[in-house]
Amino acid sequence: MKKFYALLPFLGLFFIACEDDDTPTDTTPDPDPIVYTSGTADFTKYVAVGNSLTAGFSDNALFTAGQEASFPNMLASNFALAGGGAFEIPLMADNLGGATLLGNPILGNRLILAFLPDGPSPVPVEGEGTTEISNKLAGPFNNMGVPGSKSYELLAPGYGSVAGVAVGTANPYFARFSSSETATVIGDAAAQGASFFSMWTGSNDILLYATSGGSGVNQVANFDPTTYARNDITNPLVYADALNGMLAALTAGGAKGVIANLPNVTDIPFFTTVPHNPVPLDEATVALLNGAYTDYNNGLLLAQSFSLIDEDEVAKRTISFTPGEGNAVVILDEDLTDLTGVNPALINMRQATAEDLMVLTSRSFIGTLANPLDPTSINGVAVPLSDEWVLTPEEQTAIETALTAFNQTISDLATTYDLAFVDANALLNELNATGLPLADGSVVTSTFATGGGFSLDGVHPAPRGYAILANAFVEAINTKFGSNLPGVNPLDFTGLYID
Repeated sequence: MKKFYALLPFLGLFFIACEDDDTPTDTTPDPDPIVYTSGTADFTKYVAVGNSLTAGFSDNALFTAGQEASFPNMLASNFALAGGGAFEIPLMADNLGGATLLGNPILGNRLILAFLPDGPSPVPVEGEGTTEISNKLAGPFNNMGVPGSKSYELLAPGYGSVAGVAVGTANPYFARFSSSETATVIGDAAAQGASFFSMWTGSNDILLYATSGGSGVNQVANFDPTTYARNDITNPLVYADALNGMLAALTAGGAKGVIANLPNVTDIPFFTTVPHNPVPLDEATVALLNGAYTDYNNGLLLAQSFSLIDEDEVAKRTISFTPGEGNAVVILDEDLTDLTGVNPALINMRQATAEDLMVLTSRSFIGTLANPLDPTSINGVAVPLSDEWVLTPEEQTAIETALTAFNQTISDLATTYDLAFVDANALLNELNATGLPLADGSVVTSTFATGGGFSLDGVHPAPRGYAILANAFVEAINTKFGSNLPGVNPLDFTGLYID
């Protein structure tokens, strides 16, 4: 802001000019200010329903600044220009993340991330969150985003029970602001009588399987979600039924809304940062390793001679290292032929290829010792990486199949309920492939830690990424309902919370 005294010379000239009666007066009227309208929508009361992406989760944590930089809060600021009302958020108690339950720390792995001076990957900061789960907040709240939730859980009674948090049947984030011990997320959302809503849910129904390295089960034939484990892929029909039920509840009073589809996991840095071949080796180590794997490789040839595996599988499973950079890690692969019944030493292992996706957290595990007393027990080299560290092509196919089904459901229901539709899948694919340019000439990309689009957890957007998403929602809303909302400026939001 300019200092007032800097304007004094100009004010003096103005007063002198005013004394000259012959000086013409500029009578040009000021241009009309832009009048923002809601079109055929009504933004008076806006409610956002979803998971961590709706809540403003970032850097592996939910914290005040992240909630304030959520895309629904950005939308609400635009809606306020065209008749929108207040937007209440169930804010956490600090900018640290984590929480306590009856004074006992929980969510300790959900503290905001930071880099250590000597570490390749960010880690949770030290400290203890001051948010107490049992201190119920007085609602209702417009942001009904619940981190960690799957689609069908938003319909589950008791999902916001404080007592249920201790035994693992309830969500601690929702327990803070649920209307009762038996409330459902969608029930509390619908009870507010929203005039407009956003819906973005379903990512965790696939993502938790992906981030666990495919260690869950693809529940393609199981229609009972009460039997699912945390990292399982939700049956597409279960997802469709849940989403339809939620949209029916939200539109029962005539509300209009916007819905987004789901991005592909291959477009987020959690799966695109760590290469499959990060291991440098010298000649002596190569000789030692290749010697150690000789019996395994010969055992594969023997299995082939008995027609237990074919030539292609032998080639796929043969392990060989070379001096220098670019050696692929050794992984376990459950989709290989099980030969352990013939020879227990022939475990299902092979070296990774470019088709495998290493999870982000593997960068701090590869090269560590499985046995601190054995310097040869190097994880990813002498000791194969277990399923949790890598997504194999077969696991990626399961994810892509589910994603296609989920996104078809979202598209169909957007039509059924006459909703604005956001193609978040295409947007994040573009962000990953080419980046998105901003007004100052910079480009936001999905590059881990430096691209500006994603936070340090490699899954959730940074505030600048959320701003880009908010603008995609605004564009879809303007197109569908004839509003003229301006969107937000991504440059007003940071690309990283912690430098």
